[in-house]
Amino acid sequence: MLEKAPDLGADIVMLDLEDAVAPDDKEQARVNIIEALGALDWSRCSVSLRINGLDTHYCYRDLVDVVEKAGQHIDTIMIPKVGSAGDVHLVATLLTQIEDAMRLPHRIGIAVLIETAMGMVKCEEIGAACPERMEAMVFGVADYAASLQSHTTSIGGANPDYAVLTDAGDRPERERHWGDQWHYALSRIAVVCRAYGLRPIDGPFGDFTDADGYLASARRAAVLGYEGKWAIHPSQIELANEVFTPDDHLVEKTHRIIAAMKEAAADGKGAVSLDGRLIDAASIRMAETLLAKLEQIEARENGDATIKPLRNRASAG
Repeated sequence: MLEKAPDLGADIVMLDLEDAVAPDDKEQARVNIIEALGALDWSRCSVSLRINGLDTHYCYRDLVDVVEKAGQHIDTIMIPKVGSAGDVHLVATLLTQIEDAMRLPHRIGIAVLIETAMGMVKCEEIGAACPERMEAMVFGVADYAASLQSHTTSIGGANPDYAVLTDAGDRPERERHWGDQWHYALSRIAVVCRAYGLRPIDGPFGDFTDADGYLASARRAAVLGYEGKWAIHPSQIELANEVFTPDDHLVEKTHRIIAAMKEAAADGKGAVSLDGRLIDAASIRMAETLLAKLEQIEARENGDATIKPLRNRASAG
């Protein structure tokens, strides 16, 4: 799996020392990751290392052993089950000490998993922590569901029990309206990320045989402003990249918006009509954001080694 990971097409490969590794295998997993980071070509993706939680005795050795021996190949540290700004500061302080001691050529970024009730309560505090290192927040839906004691067994999927019936009234049949039990959590993380300059990333969708379910989940996240979604199986990578890469129609319309606004500005106008809809300065800001993402994606796909897309589109765990 480590050998295949760099070439699967994900923008980030997350090397996992936490939930995917049994307790008896933790030490050997560190060795495997160190060897893979040194032996394989990771230039086509960014590399994230998910350490064990700060409430375990594995955590400090994950950082010390792997970052000391292979830190030059790591772009971000993923901290699981973050519950406060202090969790971020602890990891940041340890990273600074290791980087200075080993004279690493770059500072390693930090991404956090919001996957507990406490993490959600303190989401804003966490988002504001360590701005010089913080890069992204990820919604960890499975552990979040466990933290809430939610009655669900589907990781990231819909639950038919989260629904309401229309009023009984005089109708013999009542309509059933499904809801999205994760909407609040996803929205809160997205807002906090944008307020503090971070990238919101959606977490896993457990049923990798359900492509339609994954696509629906990814599109929901994209509408809320998310920039990518985890892929826990190679088959999900192409799906994520499909959703989070701007389509040709949207790109063409974006160029037309920019052209129309430039023409309006030349005529001394602050707004103009395009295809029967008003566009103004806010439209320009939306268009420029989309084009910036597209340029980064195209640069990577054209083989520009200087572009390491840290947190766009698919993120493979």
